[in-house]
Amino acid sequence: MQFKIIPVTPFQQNATIIWCDETMQGAIIDPGGEVERLLAEVDALGITLTKLLLTHAHVDHAGGTQDIADKLTLPIEGPHKGDQFWLDIFEQQVQQFGFPGARKFSTDRWLEDGDTVTVGNETLNVYFCPGHTPGHVIFYHEKSKLAQVGDVLFRGSIGRTDFPMGDHATLINAIKTKLWPLGDDVKFIPGHGPMGTFGEERRSNPYVGDSV
Repeated sequence: MQFKIIPVTPFQQNATIIWCDETMQGAIIDPGGEVERLLAEVDALGITLTKLLLTHAHVDHAGGTQDIADKLTLPIEGPHKGDQFWLDIFEQQVQQFGFPGARKFSTDRWLEDGDTVTVGNETLNVYFCPGHTPGHVIFYHEKSKLAQVGDVLFRGSIGRTDFPMGDHATLINAIKTKLWPLGDDVKFIPGHGPMGTFGEERRSNPYVGDSV
């Protein structure tokens, strides 16, 4: 499986194009905006998009979802049904955070802990990791030891929990019980900022490191 990270919107949210080498079928994880730019990247890579995947329903991660789904007639998978709350107030998010043109969407498949999603011949495992939002999920590709963690974990930090329905203790528990067991050598793509490894975060993260 290959990937390319495209930071989009003034929030510099990491939209990630992933694809299967064998079939050249792909998906975009968290298409937050700048739809034409994302689709141009897909075309340049020679990928056929087959679905859109969402870690959670905050507008900076999901603002371009419906436009792309409409343009290419793609199914939307994710997040967990706990994020119905954020979908219900999607228009308020658009206004509050300044995302003109972002449109509310309806998912075609809510994801649960233990589910899998497929992209070409590749399989991603789904882990339910609430706390930043009540319905946050992460996607893990075991063969390449790569996790797309959205706003659960960042290099040197963790997701905010001061938004409605956020919960700090729940987020910490999700990181320690869902992410760390995957292994220290797992590389992760956060929702914002540079990639890291779980091992480095366990050594040095001031919120969830082993010494905390």
